[in-house]
Amino acid sequence: MNAIARLVRPRSVAVIGASADPGKTSGRPVSFLQKHGFSGAIYPVNPKVERIGELACYPDVGALPAVPDVGIVLLGAERAHLAVRELAKVGGAAAIVLASGYTETGEEGALRQKELLEAAGSMRILGPNTIGLVNLTDNIVLSASGALAMDHFPDGPIGLVSQSGGILGAMLSRAAARGIGLSKLVSTSNEADLELSDFIEFLAADEATKVIALYVEAIRHPARFREAVRKAREAGKPVVAFKIGRSEAGAKAAVSHTGALAGSDRMYDALFRQLGVIRAKTFEDLLDIPAALAARRKLCGKRVAILTSTGGAGTIVSDSLGVAGFETPAPDTETATRLASLQSGSHVNLDRNPVDLTLAGLHPDILRGAIRTLLASPSYDALVIIAGSSAVGSPALLADAVHDCLPMSDKPVIAYVSPHAPNVGAVLTARGVPAYTSAESCASAFSGLLLAAQSPQREVASLDERQVDISDFSPGSLDEAKAKALFTRFGILAVNERIVQTPAEAEASARELGGKVALKILSGEITHKSDVGGVAINLTPDTIGGRLTTMANDVEKATGQRPQRFLVQEMVADGTELILGLHRDSLGTAVLLGMGGVTAELFKDTTMRLLPPQGGLSRDDVLSMLHDLITWPLLDGFRGRPKADVEALVSTIVAFSLMAAQLGERLVEAEINPVFVLPADQGVRAADGVVVLGAAAD
Repeated sequence: MNAIARLVRPRSVAVIGASADPGKTSGRPVSFLQKHGFSGAIYPVNPKVERIGELACYPDVGALPAVPDVGIVLLGAERAHLAVRELAKVGGAAAIVLASGYTETGEEGALRQKELLEAAGSMRILGPNTIGLVNLTDNIVLSASGALAMDHFPDGPIGLVSQSGGILGAMLSRAAARGIGLSKLVSTSNEADLELSDFIEFLAADEATKVIALYVEAIRHPARFREAVRKAREAGKPVVAFKIGRSEAGAKAAVSHTGALAGSDRMYDALFRQLGVIRAKTFEDLLDIPAALAARRKLCGKRVAILTSTGGAGTIVSDSLGVAGFETPAPDTETATRLASLQSGSHVNLDRNPVDLTLAGLHPDILRGAIRTLLASPSYDALVIIAGSSAVGSPALLADAVHDCLPMSDKPVIAYVSPHAPNVGAVLTARGVPAYTSAESCASAFSGLLLAAQSPQREVASLDERQVDISDFSPGSLDEAKAKALFTRFGILAVNERIVQTPAEAEASARELGGKVALKILSGEITHKSDVGGVAINLTPDTIGGRLTTMANDVEKATGQRPQRFLVQEMVADGTELILGLHRDSLGTAVLLGMGGVTAELFKDTTMRLLPPQGGLSRDDVLSMLHDLITWPLLDGFRGRPKADVEALVSTIVAFSLMAAQLGERLVEAEINPVFVLPADQGVRAADGVVVLGAAAD
């Protein structure tokens, strides 16, 4: 077995710093290993104790009777590296280091973590600052989490990798209370060595795991993450991630917890979407969505049938599904007829959705008949069964009825438990029907199933073998004319314009360009020209000279700098304004597209795509971006508008992404705002540009 396999499925475990008191944190690992049925050898290490229960206790690692697969290190940060060095020396596969006081504490802690890694040599490290791991499939508990004091945890097909130790215990206890079975749970925390991607790859190959759940604070190695998720998807195992740090406060908390650079939340959105990772919007979703996926049923549409024995609860679920974009149509004629035949009487409401069994009661035959009819109906893609108060006394009646009907269809079936009745939900979940206690969770579960059924975007990059020479461009902030000259070299066309210095030159250029023109200051230092009075539009040859003088005075008053050069530009008519830009952080480089012009920051109708490891975006990537925008209809002939030149726009965005890919880290910043998209067959024009270049690599 490789080191990670030996870590997850060890045949022997050394517990360094073990205490004879199971009430102490240092006493828990030995106690939990025994409590939960570990069948391998346990070697407590503590020079002050001869025995812990029936186990012999050893003074140091060198005195162990055999080489342990795993060492759980319970020593403080000032001594943990010594134990790690001893484990590495005797040939241990991995060490689990629980101590805190490393990168999460600052520079001194970072040096301590480096020392820990050096002590390990080729031996693998889980942690530090971890709570360990739990392998429920094989009854192996390598953790000090207090949640393990519980007597029993159902094993199942959901694997969890968390960058927070506390989340491991939270998921264990929450899942157990709901009857949800887990396979492996790993706390990676500071990730001095083993990290998120290592365990995604392990779970992708693990036969007991069918769904992978992630609690993410920061992805330290994006390329490895991409590859690990790809392997999981190829193995048919959906990945669900809850990423904290959506707010500024949350991002700071994540950084302080593990000492990692978090990256922007929108970049994570883009990365997850491109890889087919289902993003959990709430912490509850991190269990709710995998629970639905674990049933291994595919959702092929948005039409949901609701079978209820309590009318109000049916309405609540229907409303939540509607908000999430699902439909709850009435039964078709044949389905309604079959439902009506289940019981006669004017009081029966079986011809509408929700299908209400309130007055019909929970008679097993009627219940089974209704479930079978709705699952067979071509009108529905999924079924929600609502457990009302009548299910509290006999949860098995409802659970058995649903379970008996499951083999007849592969449509998703979930349950909403209306009263506070945890036992009802646990029984249903154990019988193969994921149960939820909130209507919003039902909607989240179906949304996750719908995303899982979709294929992730293929990372087929657009490649350009020709290298564009930009050696004549100096490092620093380029003025607008130079920025657009750079764009032009990569095939991005700009509006017609002239560089001028005097009112007379401006007047002559305006006459040459014809029609009304725009006037702008030309400066590499002032990026937001309109904020300081540096932009004027709809000028004529007769008015532009005086406006240039006024503009120079206004800008000097606002900035203390008097502009010496100006741009006279043609005014673009009948174009849709977009913004095209570059964003870079710890996750990589992304292209941003959105509504442009002066309202870009106000409306924030934008979308992003990360560049693949090599090359730029594909045309399919770009078309997908365009369809993400709320303003897409404006490009597609909304209410009689002429259709825009989408083909030219796609080519422009691909060219922009190729520029970003070729220039790499040298392209510090780049933005075109606005880029005008003209009517079909008339092309695209860059009307403004910002570029900051770094120094060329040696």
